[in-house]
Amino acid sequence: MITLKEALTKDKDELKELKVQIKNLAQKSGLNAYIDFSSNGDGVPILIKDNIQVEGWSVTCGSEILQGYIAPYSATVIHNLKAKGFAPFGRANMDEFAMGSTTETSFYGVTKNPHDSSRVAGGSSGGSASAVAGGIAIAALGSDTGGSIRQPASYCGCVGMKPTYGRVSRFGLASYASSLDQIGTLTQNVEDSAILYDAIASYDPKDSTSSNLELISVAQNLNPNRKLTIAVIDNYIEEADSDIKKGYNKAIKVLEDAGHTIIHKSMTNTKYDIATYYIIATAEATTNLARYDGIRYGNRQEGENLAQTYLKTRELFGDEVKRRILLGNFVLSSGYYDAYYLKAQKVRHLIRDEFKRIFKEADLILSPVTPSVAPKIGSFHDPLEMYKHDMFTIAINLAGLPAISLPIDKNSEGMPIGLQLIGKLFDEQTLFDGALSLEKLNPQS
Repeated sequence: MITLKEALTKDKDELKELKVQIKNLAQKSGLNAYIDFSSNGDGVPILIKDNIQVEGWSVTCGSEILQGYIAPYSATVIHNLKAKGFAPFGRANMDEFAMGSTTETSFYGVTKNPHDSSRVAGGSSGGSASAVAGGIAIAALGSDTGGSIRQPASYCGCVGMKPTYGRVSRFGLASYASSLDQIGTLTQNVEDSAILYDAIASYDPKDSTSSNLELISVAQNLNPNRKLTIAVIDNYIEEADSDIKKGYNKAIKVLEDAGHTIIHKSMTNTKYDIATYYIIATAEATTNLARYDGIRYGNRQEGENLAQTYLKTRELFGDEVKRRILLGNFVLSSGYYDAYYLKAQKVRHLIRDEFKRIFKEADLILSPVTPSVAPKIGSFHDPLEMYKHDMFTIAINLAGLPAISLPIDKNSEGMPIGLQLIGKLFDEQTLFDGALSLEKLNPQS
């Protein structure tokens, strides 16, 4: 598949041919990465996750409850894409309402990993990552609430970027956890990621959390030759398996050999990150998903009265979504609010302070993305096992920081190993510069 940068040089007829080629490749792939092949205008085709509104398209968030719903408007990122010469093309599969780490919770079935069809592609943006890494999409948009761009990018072997919270408008993104959600990019390489990030980043008065800070093109100012101070989190890597440790140590060596300064730091045990995230995220999800009642939104299932209609409609939610709604209601309930939700918000501030402490000395932080390579489909029999696989990504969302995952190595079975670089708030330029430097050093085997 041609790169995004190359595609931008194609004329209208060449892009039409490219869309036909993409559709044929996707139909033959067997990855189950696409839901449909809707098109919206001329331009370089960009795959869109199934929780981002595109006017006239079906948007279902991978759920049975939204079957038949057609978006009445487009998200701000879609308007931004079209203004920059891109065209939304095709829906990407995802975990239901972005609640999952494997795409196994999707109403449309699991998305497969392009490197091994017996393994998951990750989630919740598994369709976006699988399609890009599998060579059937030039680039894609996803959303990242606790690692949902970076984790599938790591599993599939592509580049996944989550911007600073507030840098990209969330208007038109179906909400999971509003203080954590962020739209981002999945691409074949770092330069493409910078190009697509530039296209979607903007201030938006329709999003009350949108930042009105000045935007300067990242892609036009990329400098992989900057010498940076990069912090590595020693106690994080102890919780990863041998494949991830191998890739981590290899990356540290090539960065040091290239003249970057490596400093060693530690952070709070990841179990606190996991607990904090799953309290705050489920609490916010409970509120956000209350709108799916079959009256305002949802595939209505008629009952004998209004209460029964609500109940029958919400039975269409999948098991994982129901589980998180129940958890959210529990932590917000009378007698537990202070013990769980309020305490989680206090810990969130401590996590932010830890990052601030490290960034006083470092330009970037290097961290694992996942504790292992992509697991086999069906391996998570206990939901807690799946939640633990988010241990390295969720703190970034709690702090609102930008981060980028890129492939570093492969294990003995040929499965991608990814690492992430974490940047300071609104310092995407340094983040991309460091990522491009690491990519050009090319420690992949």
